Amino acid sequence: MTELPARRLLLVHAHPDDESINNGATMAAYAARGAHVTLVTCTLGERGEVIPPPLRHLSGAALAEERERELAAAMAELGVTDFRLLGGRGRYRDSGMTGTADNDDLRCFWQAPLDEAAGHLVDVIREVRPQVLITYDPDGGYGHPDHVQAHRVALRAAELAAAQGHLIDKIYWNRVPRSVALAGFARLDDDLPRLPFSKAASVADVPGVVDDGRITAAVDGTEYAGAKIAAMRAHATQIEVAPGKPYFALSNELAQPVFTTEYYELARGEPGAARETDLFEGLGV
Repeated sequence: MTELPARRLLLVHAHPDDESINNGATMAAYAARGAHVTLVTCTLGERGEVIPPPLRHLSGAALAEERERELAAAMAELGVTDFRLLGGRGRYRDSGMTGTADNDDLRCFWQAPLDEAAGHLVDVIREVRPQVLITYDPDGGYGHPDHVQAHRVALRAAELAAAQGHLIDKIYWNRVPRSVALAGFARLDDDLPRLPFSKAASVADVPGVVDDGRITAAVDGTEYAGAKIAAMRAHATQIEVAPGKPYFALSNELAQPVFTTEYYELARGEPGAARETDLFEGLGV
């Protein structure tokens, strides 16, 4: 086996596009600096709502194939070569939004037995031996069943891997400080007349917004803003990016700011500083 770099980062996400929106700048920054970045995506997002009219005929397996292509294109923009689907392609299906009939499909990720799904992630942890894991908070950021399940699977896999001698030193939740979200939407309000979106979202629509005091790490991805936006644009079925501007919209057509400094809350492990600028801070690597 090829020797892995000293720094190894693992991200666990629910669907293709979640990684680019939440962590695109972080992934690009660490990949560029020589860290081994591994992305595990739990489903292919077969139930996603398609934005571009020419692609709206896509659904189910056809949409999954398109979103898999989009994921590969996004990873190329971020410089990430190690990206995988949990348990292999097609193992778990998109569970749909909360309260829909898709939640009851026995093939969906929400219905997956926890230890079974976590076992597939343990295989990745044993191979890659990451020191740092990024995933969602217990609410999945905004309550989507697949996001909640991704959180559960990531935490359970970390526990199982630790019992086998593969300890992950630090686990972070994706976060956005409230002050940053408010400032981003203030800029958006000023720019909205010049954007291809008629309305703006609100801070309440952004997953993971918390009071500033809960933020323990901030990764300045300004240098990699272009890579993040290009990765988001690659997810064309799910994201519309404003031309030449750091704003985007999902299928609800409500504009949001793109955040290129990405924020985290340390959930497990020892903090390296009051507000870390490096997720590996304090680990000696």
